[in-house]
Amino acid sequence: MIPDDCKYMETHEWIKIEETLAAVGITDYAQEALGDITFVELPRPGTVVKKGQACSVVESVKAASDIFAPISGEVAEINNSLEDAPEKINEDPHGDGWIFKLKDFDEHELSGLMNAGAYKAFLESQE
Repeated sequence: MIPDDCKYMETHEWIKIEETLAAVGITDYAQEALGDITFVELPRPGTVVKKGQACSVVESVKAASDIFAPISGEVAEINNSLEDAPEKINEDPHGDGWIFKLKDFDEHELSGLMNAGAYKAFLESQE
C-alpha cells in the first residue's frame, strides 16, 4: 500500500502534512523488509532536525535501521505508544505506526521528495 497523500524518501520514510504538523513514519515496504519490529528509539520532542538527518532508530528481529528526517523541522510530538507496542509499525505503518511529527518545517523541502507514483516506480526499479 502506497498512500497518495504522502511524500516519500529513497530510504523508505514517508511524510504527510496534517495542517500545521508533518507526520513521519516508515513505509509498508520498509516494515516488511525489516520484519517484526521489536524496539523504536524515538527522538526527543523539541529536537531540531535537518532534512536527511538520522533522528530515530527502528530495531527488528533482522536489523536496526536509522530513520531519517524527510524535511527539516522541530520534533513536536512522538508516538509514545510505540514504546510498549512497536509492532504497531508492522500492523499499520501509514496510520497508528507513525513515529514522530514535525512543526515549524520547511515546506519547500517537500518538492525534493517522491510522490506515490514516483515511489512505486522507484520500488519497481529496485527489484
